[in-house]
Amino acid sequence: MVRNILVLGTGKSTSYLLDYLLEKSTSEKLHLTLGDLRPELIPDNIKNHQNATAIALDIFEDTARKKAVENANIVVSMLPPKLHIKVAEDCIEFKKHLVTASYVSEDIKKLDAEAKNRGLVFMNEIGLDPGIDHMSAMEVIDRIRAKGGKMLLFESFTGGLVAPESDNNLWNYKFTWNPRNVVLAGQGGAAKFIQEGTYKYIPYHKLFRRTEFLDVEGYGTFEAYANRDSLNYRKAYGLENALTLYRGTMRRVGFSKAWNIFVQLGMTDDSYTVENSEGMSYREFVNLFLPYSPTDSVELKLRHYLKIDQDDIFWGKLMELDLFNPKKTIPLKNATPAQMLQYILEDSWTLKEGEKDMIVMYHKFGYELNGKRKQIDANMVVIGEDRTHTAMAKTVGLPVAMAALNILNGKIKTPGVQIPISKEVYSPILSELKEHRIIFNEFETPYLGYNPDSVAS
Repeated sequence: MVRNILVLGTGKSTSYLLDYLLEKSTSEKLHLTLGDLRPELIPDNIKNHQNATAIALDIFEDTARKKAVENANIVVSMLPPKLHIKVAEDCIEFKKHLVTASYVSEDIKKLDAEAKNRGLVFMNEIGLDPGIDHMSAMEVIDRIRAKGGKMLLFESFTGGLVAPESDNNLWNYKFTWNPRNVVLAGQGGAAKFIQEGTYKYIPYHKLFRRTEFLDVEGYGTFEAYANRDSLNYRKAYGLENALTLYRGTMRRVGFSKAWNIFVQLGMTDDSYTVENSEGMSYREFVNLFLPYSPTDSVELKLRHYLKIDQDDIFWGKLMELDLFNPKKTIPLKNATPAQMLQYILEDSWTLKEGEKDMIVMYHKFGYELNGKRKQIDANMVVIGEDRTHTAMAKTVGLPVAMAALNILNGKIKTPGVQIPISKEVYSPILSELKEHRIIFNEFETPYLGYNPDSVAS
């Protein structure tokens, strides 16, 4: 009997997901129904596959959406996070399993009891970060605990970056996922974590000046800044007693200090609109945030305001973005500063034909075993094939696809709203990811955490 997988949303992160499921569609007796607002944009080799059907689907049209869910055996939602709840409620109504790569929302959490009562798996956070980070971390943490070890430190970092062979700008960065999320990163409250048993907070305006450095063999040095709330997973990971718990975002060294220029100017603000944004030049946009002067140029005002010398590398980075061009214009009506900045950055930071992206993930595990303190570091590097089959699409899409198939085949069967932190989930998926060259390299390092003989800072 053919099993129908409904995939809602077929954007940039689904190339590997769809390829994986279609490659297995004959042997696993699968049919993919691809629901998207613009199915004409789905590649021909996908929508014309004998085991796939592309349909135009507006998620807000209740009748069509419910019919599509009712006809499925399992639903994979790659829609924007705020739209998952509509699909999840349909899955409860028609008793269908659900898989998403998004963070578990409070609305989805409320469906846990009903999902369990109906024997439904609602798997969330099964992409890259969140996703592979959870699974790879829990595999090591569970292994340490099985030996009798006590967790003291856990740090986790992920970066969506440009591959070294395509790294050709002064920022050492290009967009590999939703540009809006990059521009708004770190907003919405202070970054919160625990370090050496002490709670630490970093307000947004200081976030990009508090970084730590990480070395990845063969790929050089990276920097990392704190994610908004590193303590979200303390209970889920069983790390309530850990002295250090920190999650961060990786960039190439120097990015954060340069990005801080935009933060200090106010260009990343998304809380108000600029009434005359449509048609505004890049140069006029920069001038919005600078003091008035009857004589000084925009360039001079900015250098004085931020104390940037003309021969400073940061000045070169700003010039490279063509920020002072009076002829390039922003076509956005009533846009926020963040939206305007995003438009300008996409002009320079979009992957071009033949260019590749890179995913880097780095974990640190500090623990005590037999009275000795030890540390394991683990890192993963994935290089994309091209701007369609990106490393981001691979590391997000493959875990989603594998989870969906494992649920269909009864390998993942514990019901309820969940994230991939149990061995039932992470063991088969991590094993299969290795076949796709998504592999963590582990090495023991000196324990760098809290020394009980010293004074805590």
